[in-house]
Amino acid sequence: MVVEFAASERSTVGLEWELALVDADSGDMRQAGPAVVAALSPDETPHPNVHPEFLRNTVEVVSGVAGTVGDAGRDLVRTIDEVRALTDPMRVELVCAGTHPFSHWSTQKVTDKERYHTVIDRAQMWGRQMLIYGLHVHVGVEDRAKVLPIVRSLLVYYPHLLALSASSPFFDGRDTGYASMRALLFQQLPTAGLPYQFETWEELERYVDDMLHTGVIDVFNDVRWDVRPAPRFGTVEVRVCDGLSNITELLSLAALTHCLVEHLSTLIDQGRPLPTMPQWFVQENKWRAARYGMDAIIILDDAGNEELVADATRRLVAELEPVAERLGCVTELAGVLDILDHGASYQRQRTVAAAHGGGHDGLEAVVGHLVAEMRSGHPLPPT
Repeated sequence: MVVEFAASERSTVGLEWELALVDADSGDMRQAGPAVVAALSPDETPHPNVHPEFLRNTVEVVSGVAGTVGDAGRDLVRTIDEVRALTDPMRVELVCAGTHPFSHWSTQKVTDKERYHTVIDRAQMWGRQMLIYGLHVHVGVEDRAKVLPIVRSLLVYYPHLLALSASSPFFDGRDTGYASMRALLFQQLPTAGLPYQFETWEELERYVDDMLHTGVIDVFNDVRWDVRPAPRFGTVEVRVCDGLSNITELLSLAALTHCLVEHLSTLIDQGRPLPTMPQWFVQENKWRAARYGMDAIIILDDAGNEELVADATRRLVAELEPVAERLGCVTELAGVLDILDHGASYQRQRTVAAAHGGGHDGLEAVVGHLVAEMRSGHPLPPT
């Protein structure tokens, strides 16, 4: 099986933002996705920046290929304005978090596409519970030989990205005890979760051939790893992050991802070794970040040294500042420090829920707060 990797300009960036559609009055999910997509697709010509998603309560908003995360973000905002022109009269609000705090997965309807029905047929209850939302960041890689080394090395920074973006403490109407319930839910799907740490492109092709031959996947895109090559775009796709509730924090996480890929690509150019970590440490770091968020003590290297993820992230941002200068995202990268100083979404959500007495009233207040953050474009104090 030959897996062709498309030509791509180095360190171009594209963003994909999964947005939930909720009722403006109740905060519960609305199955309005197909109606929104259809209205934006006259003469059945698909809208280039608004796509259907797995569940009918979701639309995916994507940017074009951009030179900076700021340009990609402006592309997203323009498209969201188009969507709002339709959803506002329907009394539908746009929301993003890793999970919806209280809507029950059993009442949600799947979009009528064969590949989505296949997921449900194969995964059964795990598939039906995928009431989850994320941010996907594509970064262009100009040389296929760099792709798998970059994928392996990005796993070292998995807990930084997940802890910063963690926004799914609630699921199915209860506090899960996790900062990111989404991360652990999504890995239950076949071929989802952490990638294999392949050394060569030929190993990847052998894997894809085996998965196709045995019927595990139908196309490469069915490989749903948290970090994966995206051969048809010529990118590395980072799918670690929970859904971000506002464009400001989204661009900060996108900038961190963008800078990491460019930094690792530069190390390869310089003939320097890339940081890597054994799979068992990567797996443990994912769990720690999902469970404890910004309070996670993460494993730093193959020697087993450990540090608070917040402290490790501050050092990482300082290391990447020269890269951000080259990529034109200094302001967006600096926003990572704001998350460290003021808290991640999961922390704000818990504070809002407690301030409104917990229970269903508290979770309704959480949805209201998420709606307000989406509209304002930045995080808001949890009051």
